[in-house]
Amino acid sequence: MGASAAETDAMRRALALAADPVAPHGPNPRVGCVLLDPDGRTVGAGFHRGAGTPHAEVVALDDAGERARGATAVVTLEPCAHTGRTGPCTEALRAAGVSRVVFAQSDPNPEAAGGGEAMRAVGIDVVGGVLAEEAAALNEAWAFAVARGRPFLTWKAAATLDGRVGAADGTSRWITGPEARADVHALRAEVGAVVVGTGTVLADDPHLTVRRDGQVSGPQPLRVVVGERAVPSGARVLDAAAETLVLRTRDLDEVVSALAAREVRHALLEGGPTLAAAFVAAGLLDAVRWYVAPALLGAGPAALAPAGMSTISEALRLRVHDVTRVGTDIRIDARVPRAAEEA
Repeated sequence: MGASAAETDAMRRALALAADPVAPHGPNPRVGCVLLDPDGRTVGAGFHRGAGTPHAEVVALDDAGERARGATAVVTLEPCAHTGRTGPCTEALRAAGVSRVVFAQSDPNPEAAGGGEAMRAVGIDVVGGVLAEEAAALNEAWAFAVARGRPFLTWKAAATLDGRVGAADGTSRWITGPEARADVHALRAEVGAVVVGTGTVLADDPHLTVRRDGQVSGPQPLRVVVGERAVPSGARVLDAAAETLVLRTRDLDEVVSALAAREVRHALLEGGPTLAAAFVAAGLLDAVRWYVAPALLGAGPAALAPAGMSTISEALRLRVHDVTRVGTDIRIDARVPRAAEEA
């Protein structure tokens, strides 16, 4: 027996809860849960607010209280069957007397998977795969990272129509308009780390924080500087506005391993053409966020340095999934086909 219309509607509400701006992007997935009584009425709801806090199912159970007995739990991710920072949600659901569980996405984390079977084993009716694609899209980077042991990596670039990221005299601020720059800050707020090379730090002295209305605001991603050159002690990236990790290496395997060790699920590459080319050549690029300004320079550094492609047949062809106008600029979101097919 599949999900009812009421359960499918509840899943949509659970997905909206999971996407609440209060729910942080971090080492844990974004999850929402809605509890329905036997008549299809909502008796509890909640979402996960970050690592170390109660999972969505527990929040919804607390909201419902005794009304959870005999209810159906509609949750965007298969309830976990392991003890991590918190206890297993499968046990919490069983103890509360929930009789049926409807979930969207199967848990790709091998440490937490198997919740569906664990609940069936104790007599709970379980249905999976309801609005699974929508749930997977919500946690794309997280699912990719836990399945592959490294962060999902997005390269952000801003260039003119002729592909320049700076002028011949070295100036580069600002290629895009204020709306596109605000959009970048919104993207930074969604990732666990922002990565640049030492060349970018030395040339531009970036802050690499999330700012709103010109002020550092909200939780900040880890700032990561990669390269063998020393970072000046007065560099803005070393201030107290956010944590900074300096990796004195050019070995990208070391970089992604260090990020994975810190449970970074989604990293944003904001470095210059050289660092971007290194990630492309290493096959570590998963997505591209590209801002195109309606401007021409005719000279200056190209957006991407040589990355190992010498003929047109070797071009890295991306799969565009969204094109949006942002102020006076155009934003293109694309995936590396390998990542799109495997995710």
